[in-house]
Order: sequence, then C-alpha cells, then structure tokens
Amino acid sequence: MTDRHRSTRRRLLTVLGSGAAVAVAGCNAIGDGANPAYEDGGVVDVAGDDRSAEETTTAEALARQESHGSVTPLESLSLVDHEFVLEDDFRGSTVQGTVENVGDDRVQVVEVRVRVYDDAGDQLGWYLDTTGDVDAGDRWAFEVILLESPADVGRYDVAVLGTPT
Repeated sequence: MTDRHRSTRRRLLTVLGSGAAVAVAGCNAIGDGANPAYEDGGVVDVAGDDRSAEETTTAEALARQESHGSVTPLESLSLVDHEFVLEDDFRGSTVQGTVENVGDDRVQVVEVRVRVYDDAGDQLGWYLDTTGDVDAGDRWAFEVILLESPADVGRYDVAVLGTPT
C-alpha cells in the first residue's frame, strides 16, 4: 500500500470514528431525558398526619424513582394541569394532573417527573409515574406518590417526557 493510500485510509477512519462518537453522544443525551422543561408547582399549607409504618411500606413499594431509559422531551406532550394533593390513605403526599398528546402520532412511553423541595429550596426527592401508548389527542391522568411528609414539602416542579413510536 502506498503512503498516499495509507494517509487517505487514516483520514477516512478518523472521520468515521468521530462521526460515530458524535452519534453515540447524541443518543445518550436523548436516552437520559436531557433538559426537560419543568413547571413550578406550589404547595399550600396542608395539615396531615404522617403515614403509619404499614402505609409507609405500601407507599415505598408503589412510589417510582427509576426513570424509563428511553424518554426525552417531546413537543407533542403537554402538561394540561397539575397540583399537590394530600390523600387520606397510604398515598399521602401526591402530585396529580393530566398530560395530553397534542401531536399527530401515538407516544409509546410517557413519563412524568416530579422533584420535591422543602421551604428552604433544598431538593428532598425525585419521583415519577409512567404509562404506555398514549394516542394522538388522548389524555392521561397521572398520580405521582411522594415519600416525603406533607409538612416537609414546600414546593415541587414537574416535567413530562416520552418515547415516540
């Protein structure tokens, strides 16, 4: 092989390798749900009891804290409404609301993320709710169970992400 061919081959491999690295980096950012847009949510003073030991065990089993790996912000998903709701059972502190698929295509996975803060602005936790197959024009009512005591929650913020079909 001549020096000219080796040089051309090296350049080709460098370009292909760089392109592959950029493509993989781009896919990783999407899979991590990079930069979702969070909306603020307030919490009015609520008077509620802490969960019992049995209720805490049930809430811990149902509260979701692990994200679906393939979600990303989608323009077709819209948060219609959301609010902090104190339920008088094992659920306790929750954030409930509605997501609408305003796009033209079905969304395979929809994930709502809620970050919870105390009155000082320190993040206390991160929780979510997930559903699948939301058709164009359909709405989904979500309920995110928070493990914090209602007295500790000062505010929250919420974002919606999804995986297109």
